[in-house]
Amino acid sequence: MAITLFETFRAVFYTPYYAAHVLEAYKAEGVDVRLETASDPAETASGLLSGAADVSWGGPMRILLTHDRQPECGLVGFAEVVTRDPFFIVGAKPRPDFQFSDLADIRLGTVAEVPTPWMCLQDDIRRARLDPASIERVDDRSMAENAAALRDGEIDAIQVFQPYVELLIGEDAGHIWYEAASRGPTSYTTLYTTADTLAAKRDEMAAMTRAIYRTQKWVHGNDARTIANAIAPFFPDLRANTLAACIARYKVLGIWGENPILPQGGFERLKGGCLSGGLIERGADYEDCVDTSLASAAITADPPSM
Repeated sequence: MAITLFETFRAVFYTPYYAAHVLEAYKAEGVDVRLETASDPAETASGLLSGAADVSWGGPMRILLTHDRQPECGLVGFAEVVTRDPFFIVGAKPRPDFQFSDLADIRLGTVAEVPTPWMCLQDDIRRARLDPASIERVDDRSMAENAAALRDGEIDAIQVFQPYVELLIGEDAGHIWYEAASRGPTSYTTLYTTADTLAAKRDEMAAMTRAIYRTQKWVHGNDARTIANAIAPFFPDLRANTLAACIARYKVLGIWGENPILPQGGFERLKGGCLSGGLIERGADYEDCVDTSLASAAITADPPSM
């Protein structure tokens, strides 16, 4: 029986997940995985609870948020891929010596599509002993709308992911001020499911984890151009050079883990941002939200790269 895997939304920072499909990594491990795109990012969690999907990929934020509202939900992450924050602050003018205090004097467009980017950024700002509420922030526009506003001079800086960064740089309309990956491990995307599904379909989940590990080896063992060529069908509207540039920058920043372990340090950093930003009230313990047994077994098995 096929495993239904929910994709949160289409994004370049999910590259290893797309590569797993292109390379037929799941098939190589003997599991039939069918990819579906969730109608809304929140559905990646609710779909697991309703039975609409067997597995989702998405941020541990969804696991934390669901545990906060439904403590008995049983959602658990088991194969991390994106281990650092893939977002950036891009400004209209160069600011090579950027400090978070610089945000006090500008108009900043933040991500409206999902909460995690702002939760993490506002936590960075707090840790710099500044008040996020003091920033003049546009929080109701999409990244595409904010990019257009930056080009038109209506806004000073924006929070975006790839490919907006490379597109703006290529047009000389934007300059990187801050790479959120530089803060260090912040667990950003994992395969997750319910504890019941993990138990009932453990062999399939183990096969998926090995497939992810084999794909991680492939991603780290190949250059950006090779990776871009492989996943290009997922991004038909993006030029090959731009996609390769996106992937190259993400590789340098180390956003993709070398193995599927979801580390406690990265989880706690994400949880801290969700707490300080008021997204969650209590959170949940790492042990209740993460199962590393399948990832550890995959590492011990040490399957070959795809």
